[in-house]
Amino acid sequence: MKPIFAIILTCLLLTSCNSNTTETKSDITQKTETTKELNGLEGAWELIGFYNYKDNVVTDSFATTEGYRQVKIYTKTKVMWSKDVPTDSTEWFGYGTYNLDNQTLTEVLDYGSEMMSKIIQERKEFVYEIHLTDYTFSQIEIDEDGNRIYSENYKRIE
Repeated sequence: MKPIFAIILTCLLLTSCNSNTTETKSDITQKTETTKELNGLEGAWELIGFYNYKDNVVTDSFATTEGYRQVKIYTKTKVMWSKDVPTDSTEWFGYGTYNLDNQTLTEVLDYGSEMMSKIIQERKEFVYEIHLTDYTFSQIEIDEDGNRIYSENYKRIE
């Protein structure tokens, strides 16, 4: 009788250890991503589309065209962005500092590509209204009267 009891006890122990409480790698990654504290704009972002405004209301929206890429990378105080337009041989990039204050994003560019350097000579500071979530943000260009003109809409890629 003792050997049968030992076999039953061993089977019970083995089946209880093999319960469905194992987590897959994707489960662990998802939990890590959702509990990880995101720090404002810090990280890498990719442009996914645009909005046009009239009377401060979105009148048109469109996604980036196939092959077009624009990426912004923010550290604690620095910003760098680059744009690749396959149909255009002009290089586009810029580097500088930024400040995020409430709903205002201010970027001050130090230097950029040849085309961007020409723009920086006339205007170094770019001020946007910003709408920021953990995984998306929109930077909205405002005219001199305080009206929204257009926005660039980004998704977090890192």
